[in-house]
Amino acid sequence: MRCEARLLVPALTFIALTVAAVASLGTPLITSVATSFHVSLDSAQWTLTVALLSGAVATPVLGRLGAGPHRRATILVTLAVVVAGSVLTVLPLPFAWLLAGRAAQGVGLGLTALMMGVARDHLPEERSAAVIALISVVSIIGAGVGYPLAALLVELGGVRAAYGLGLVVTAAALLTAWRSIPEAPEGRSARVNVKGAVVLAASLVLVLFLAGEPSLWSRHLAVAAGLAVVAAVLLCVWVVIELRSTTPLVDVRAVRHPAVAGANLAMFVGGIGMYLLLTLITRYAQTPHGAGYGFGLTTFVAGLVLIPFSVLGFVGGKLTPRVRTRIADPLLLAGSAVVVGGGFALFAAARSDLAELFVAMGVLGFGVGGFSAAMPGVILAVTPKSETSSAMSFNYVVRSVGYSLGSAVGGLILAAGTGPGHLFPDDSAYTTAALVGIGAMAITTLTSLALARRGPSETNP
Repeated sequence: MRCEARLLVPALTFIALTVAAVASLGTPLITSVATSFHVSLDSAQWTLTVALLSGAVATPVLGRLGAGPHRRATILVTLAVVVAGSVLTVLPLPFAWLLAGRAAQGVGLGLTALMMGVARDHLPEERSAAVIALISVVSIIGAGVGYPLAALLVELGGVRAAYGLGLVVTAAALLTAWRSIPEAPEGRSARVNVKGAVVLAASLVLVLFLAGEPSLWSRHLAVAAGLAVVAAVLLCVWVVIELRSTTPLVDVRAVRHPAVAGANLAMFVGGIGMYLLLTLITRYAQTPHGAGYGFGLTTFVAGLVLIPFSVLGFVGGKLTPRVRTRIADPLLLAGSAVVVGGGFALFAAARSDLAELFVAMGVLGFGVGGFSAAMPGVILAVTPKSETSSAMSFNYVVRSVGYSLGSAVGGLILAAGTGPGHLFPDDSAYTTAALVGIGAMAITTLTSLALARRGPSETNP
């Protein structure tokens, strides 16, 4: 099907924004799901966790398929799966079917890297760099777009109405892809290493399960530690399989390139910090006054706190391509990490007024936007065009794991700061979590500066 170039950029951006926003729908709906389906909050939490899990597992597989000749078909089939999952979330079915639908929606997270591959193949080089940066940004700020809107729909029409929004926008994304996504260039081939995919999936399931169940570490430390060891062994086995395979799921040798390895390390540690602050601020805003702090905001009003995050994240992402003509991408990563660290410092020092939370969230958004926009440039500078989807898919797996661990770390710190018989943690627990986040962003900054000191990398053909 012939692609109209003028429609390609908005189509790629819309699809990336849609899959990110729909996957994040679990966050504002957890309490409503628990009430509507008569399940515990821990069980309802899985409406978010299962989407992140399926996305992390599907991303490298879709990245490899997207590197081959059937990229358009892969995108369309994946979006069809997301639409089918959206239907399951809307129908009046038991809770298990809702989880199945959320898992299907999460598969769409693997499409972000494919959108980057399409942009790199079908747009001029200078234009593609800016579009790839934009796709990276909207894939993160999508959470801030979906949160307040979903929360409003819950208040107006219940949890099914909020999931109905997901069905409408995913169906629109499927139609957009069918009309706008071109075929991949000729002469490419991509086979999925099934054995490697299964081992990677098993290891990621364990990693994200451990991240999504912080209570397991406090109540059954030996079991959690044992599962962590199994996950580490599986990841080592996966690396061996990939190195020996003629059709690896991820080109591990390319991942070992200092620029790529450094960028993924920065993404991992930075992801922990970014998601930690995002969850801290929204939870703090909803804490009732009776706890001695907090603002007792409703889900919808708390969602509005994310608006500065989304707006300034978009601004930071749009400014980055202009600045990178003068400043190298690793230095932009370092600068953005410092900005995110500044958001943590603001939250740690001043959070007695709601306006201060808006400022901290805006600073976080600006830093995350710049960081997300600069990240693809570091990796793609040493990646062939044919491997764009695969390379960025691995980076997004790293990001997903970092985000999940950030959420878990925040939960563990706040749980440790909750006194016996108390429902809410002490205010000092939030300060402790903020200091941990500052440490994470300091590591991210140092890693990025180490990349910058290596000097510009040669681009692969």
